[in-house]
Amino acid sequence: MGGTNDAWMEAARRDYSPRKLEKWVAMAGAACTVFGREGYARASVDALAAEAGVSTRTLYNHFPGGKAQLFRTVVTWTSGEVKDAQIARLHAVLAPGRPPRPEDLERDLVALARSFVGLMDDYPNHFALVRHIHAEADHVPPEVLQAWRDAGPGPAGEALAEAFAGLAEAGLLDLRGDAPLAAAHFMALISHTLTQRSHYGVLPVPQEETERLVVGGVAVFVRAYRTP
Repeated sequence: MGGTNDAWMEAARRDYSPRKLEKWVAMAGAACTVFGREGYARASVDALAAEAGVSTRTLYNHFPGGKAQLFRTVVTWTSGEVKDAQIARLHAVLAPGRPPRPEDLERDLVALARSFVGLMDDYPNHFALVRHIHAEADHVPPEVLQAWRDAGPGPAGEALAEAFAGLAEAGLLDLRGDAPLAAAHFMALISHTLTQRSHYGVLPVPQEETERLVVGGVAVFVRAYRTP
């Protein structure tokens, strides 16, 4: 799945022997591939087991909740990976306690936006899952949707809002008292058109067009939120 999420791996290590852990990881990785290709509703337990090279009985032994439990596992796992990467990129550009100079604000926000947009290329399996989550929200169990939000979008959005609150305290942004809304606006302006046009990375957008959308989105954000 392109890496490991420490919390999930620690839980798996507590519950499984090394041999069973290897099977658990193989099944979760195979499930990520199948769900990314087929979506939640179309993926069958037989297909999930076949992709992992195990019997359906073995799959249920490891994931008694079947397809729903597997989907929750891979969505939460990959969301944790992407969330960790996003927060690391955020802090690399907007280090806590070290706001940029006023004249560098837009430049640094463009750098941040580029790094965020690059997550789609760096974690294609995860964004394939996200594409299906949005397309099939009425078929995905509500508790799975909530687990996804809690593992990825929620804490990542909170970290961005906290960073923007720091920029407001430094006198660089006027958030009108609503840092979470400003964070949501930033993400929408830099990524909405790209995710829609590329279908979450399935259809590549030319680099020059990506740059135009990112730079333009940041420019609109800065015009709206820069301190007068």
